[in-house]
Amino acid sequence: MRLALYTGIILSGGCICLNPALAADPTGDWRVADGVANIRVAQCNGSMWGAVSWEKKPGGRDENNPDVSKKNRPTLGMPTLLDMKKKAGADQWEGQVYNAQDGQTYSATITPVGTDQLEIKGCVMGFLCGGETWTRVGPPIPLSPANAMAKGTPKAPGAAPKAQGTQQAPQQAAQPPQATTGATATAPAAKTAATKPGQKSAADPVGDICLLPEIAGLAH
Repeated sequence: MRLALYTGIILSGGCICLNPALAADPTGDWRVADGVANIRVAQCNGSMWGAVSWEKKPGGRDENNPDVSKKNRPTLGMPTLLDMKKKAGADQWEGQVYNAQDGQTYSATITPVGTDQLEIKGCVMGFLCGGETWTRVGPPIPLSPANAMAKGTPKAPGAAPKAQGTQQAPQQAAQPPQATTGATATAPAAKTAATKPGQKSAADPVGDICLLPEIAGLAH
């Protein structure tokens, strides 16, 4: 049973000291402390969600899940941070974390520290709290295209300025897709994945985690 603790939660005593003054964007790809996986964090309809975006040892299965129907699901793309809400007055998000090691879900918080660290802390029934620090390996993720139509979600910046000029706006609106198509052919793969997180490829089989069925069904 070599499934790694993808959530990074270690249920042992200890204190994590937070530094709100250095808080930053929690979205992006993060390497867990023991280096066995990356967790992609994105904002999906107002909440932060996280899913496994890379595994050091491919082919993992969620074999410890108490739900028999999920025991054979791939750990790649598996939701780990669940519906985490912004805490009022603090750069911290509260919600739940799924622990693949024991198949249980716990209360948890995530707190960005600077631009390249994310501290995660989880508790069992309000005690036995512990956690660790993840390291950034991917840039912050823009708001998911899947959420552009979500209720209460602001429309993408640039839509309003394009509205000036009644007849020119449609022409300008039609231009970006053509420019993007041309750029895709010459741009490096890494840049394409960063600008289009919903696009899946051999290098990034997960894509936009907001579009994963298990997240989309709860986030929208």
